[in-house]
Amino acid sequence: MPRLSNYYFGTAILFLIAGIMVGLHMSMTQNYTSTGAHAHINLLGWVTMSLFGIYLALNPAKAAWGLARIQYYVYVLGVLVLTCSLYLLLNGYQQMEPVVAISSLVAFLGVLLFAVIIFRRA
Repeated sequence: MPRLSNYYFGTAILFLIAGIMVGLHMSMTQNYTSTGAHAHINLLGWVTMSLFGIYLALNPAKAAWGLARIQYYVYVLGVLVLTCSLYLLLNGYQQMEPVVAISSLVAFLGVLLFAVIIFRRA
């Protein structure tokens, strides 16, 4: 399996752990204002990164392409900053709004780069 797939799976597990922790915190405190961040952590982090890892494991030639590694770092950075800043925004830190917007665009750029990887002939 390509090393990049392992990076994606490892990162996905970390996002799953973070998502579960946020969910447990919401449940224990009965404060559900972070639901949006919780969903983004699980869907953009755990689910999407797992799917990226599976695709690259099934297409190792595409995982070896230099753009694939760049795409990994762009996407992970975007999702990490997005989920953290969204959590803060939803909990009253309004100054995080521009950070959420910019990091959303970075994560979207990561998705667009992955689309290039998918549609490129290996």
